[in-house]
Parts: sequence; structure tokens; C-alpha cells
Amino acid sequence: VQLQASGGGLVQPGGSLRLSCAASGRTFSSYGMGWFRQAPGKERNFVAAISWTGGSTIYADSVKGRFTISRDNAKNTVYLQMNSLKPEDAAVYFCAAGVLGVFVSSYDYWGQGTEVTVSS
Repeated sequence: VQLQASGGGLVQPGGSLRLSCAASGRTFSSYGMGWFRQAPGKERNFVAAISWTGGSTIYADSVKGRFTISRDNAKNTVYLQMNSLKPEDAAVYFCAAGVLGVFVSSYDYWGQGTEVTVSS
């Protein structure tokens, strides 16, 4: 599975962005998908994940109620809708494919990352 993340950019605090992660490969629908983020000088942290059916989702406490993960298996794409963005949300966001989980080690395939900057 090859993953291509997009949708990052500069947004003001309180604004919204939608990240997309397009996957290649016919087995996309069998993978759990996750989003992680990494700020400069910090470790990569879990943000959200969704099961292969879309029926189960997990969120980091820091984004609950603000971010929504979804997927469209017909389009081989997973999304991360980010609302009410805060400066501390700024990071490079990575999508990943694997089993549903909150750990980096749960995922076998990673996209290249898309940068989100939150600043006025």
C-alpha cells in the first residue's frame, strides 16, 4: 500500500482544514487507517484511527470533539477533518495503514506527511 497525504497548509487559530490520504492498492479496504502528527523536535504522536469498515474510531484526548476521521473505501481515501484548530495542533501529519491502534508500531505503511501550520 502506498499512501499520499495532502491538504495541509496555514490556518488561523479557530480555523479548519481537511486532510486527505489517498492509497494505492486493492487491499486498502482491509486496513485500519491512522493519523499521527509530529512537531519539530518531538516524537510522532497518535491523533486518530478508523477501522477498515469505518465502524470504529479512536481519538487522542487532545483532539476529541474537534477532529473527525472518516474513510471512503470506494475512493481509497481516508480523511481527517480538523476544526477549532489551535497553535499546538501545528505539526507534520502522517497517515498510516495497518491494524487499528494508537501506537506507531500498529502500522506497516506510512505516507510522506503534510504540514499543518496554525498561526495568526
